[in-house]
Amino acid sequence: MASVLLVDDDEDTRGLLCEALARKKLDVRAVGSAAACLEYLRDHDIDVVVSDIQMPGMTGVELCEQLRIRHPHILPIMLTGLGTYDTAISAVRAGAYDYVTKPVKIDALAVVLERAFEHVTMKREVRRLQSAASVSTAIPGMIGSSAAMRETTAMIRRVADADATVLITGESGTGKERVARALHDLSARKNEPFVAINCGAVPANLLESELFGHVRGAFTDAKTSRSGLFLQAGAGTIFLDEIGEMPLDMQVKLLRVLQQRTVRPVGGDEEVPIRARVVTATNRDLETEIEEKRFREDLFYRINVVAIPVPPLRDRGGDVLLLAQHVLDRVAARSSRPAPSISPEAARKLVEYDWPGNVRELENCIERAVAICGNGVIHVEDLPPKLQRFEPTRLELEMTPTAMITLDEMERRYVRQVLASVGGNKTHAARVLGIDRRSLYRRLEAPPAESSAPRD
Repeated sequence: MASVLLVDDDEDTRGLLCEALARKKLDVRAVGSAAACLEYLRDHDIDVVVSDIQMPGMTGVELCEQLRIRHPHILPIMLTGLGTYDTAISAVRAGAYDYVTKPVKIDALAVVLERAFEHVTMKREVRRLQSAASVSTAIPGMIGSSAAMRETTAMIRRVADADATVLITGESGTGKERVARALHDLSARKNEPFVAINCGAVPANLLESELFGHVRGAFTDAKTSRSGLFLQAGAGTIFLDEIGEMPLDMQVKLLRVLQQRTVRPVGGDEEVPIRARVVTATNRDLETEIEEKRFREDLFYRINVVAIPVPPLRDRGGDVLLLAQHVLDRVAARSSRPAPSISPEAARKLVEYDWPGNVRELENCIERAVAICGNGVIHVEDLPPKLQRFEPTRLELEMTPTAMITLDEMERRYVRQVLASVGGNKTHAARVLGIDRRSLYRRLEAPPAESSAPRD
């Protein structure tokens, strides 16, 4: 919680403002002079100072100047009752973040404070990122040297120690939970619990209890009280997998938890603070889900503070062979036998295949090949039949006079092919095509153009 230090020589004003801001759930302290403020800051960490301008001794403007020199990370907000903006402008020039006129309207002050807190949070994250160690692509448990994976691992290292909520996106089987675990293991929370739940695998009527806990007697089978996963995670990480499958009524409750940083167990009356970092993941296109009223827009922006896309296996090139070798070594260690090799023809098939099931499908494929190959070498015929039959898709241009099509029809076909190649993710398809989502929808909804032969 961001902290506020109130500075005002009028005791009644200090008391009223402290009481009003405390009702807004703010962490507020108060002192009676600028000198007392500077003394207090020697031993306490404060994010925002709210100070009157006209005070005996050091004025609020002079305090701003001192804060800029001694505590540049603190944001000053000035309270002015002079009926003129001249003094307030002087305070801003001295380093004040903003000012509020007297008599103070609490709602107006709360809005200014909220903006200041967001600014403080942003500055903290920038400092963390600037002081982070040089980015390395090698992360235990994550295999790959492709450009796509280097981008992903670089982002993981950059944000691992931040407290911001992370949304991991990617198709099924790409390894989103591995990314979440890497974020946890590379952070200062690594010795705290990592708690994961698949939001689509828990029945809707049980999900609230799983996440938030329940008190004894909350429902028929609640014979004892139970802590939910948010509290079980402690100061560690809670990973909400497949959050796109969460029912809308639970989305509302989760949004409140993320905003308030507290949970209320089912059947309980008390709000319990949470300390865990929240990491979410989805294989759905949440922007499309929002447009189709299946996902709340306000929750999307709350969980999408930092986005980490996990590339599909078809975009990772030679990583397919690195992963295949990793699976071979794992299977060999399990069976205490030498790992088979992969023939050049089989390797070519592995690289050319589009892997709709991603890493999970590759693991299944290699384990199957190991089980049926007979001479320590995996050949094409040891691969699943659909891999043996697979041929890379190409956009064919039929140039016979009777088969020629218009440019509009060619564009429509290409758009649909790109959309199919990215698993139907319209946001990703629009990014690949270099157009916005509305343009993509227009192209998809356009009626097919008729082929025509050249005319004289």
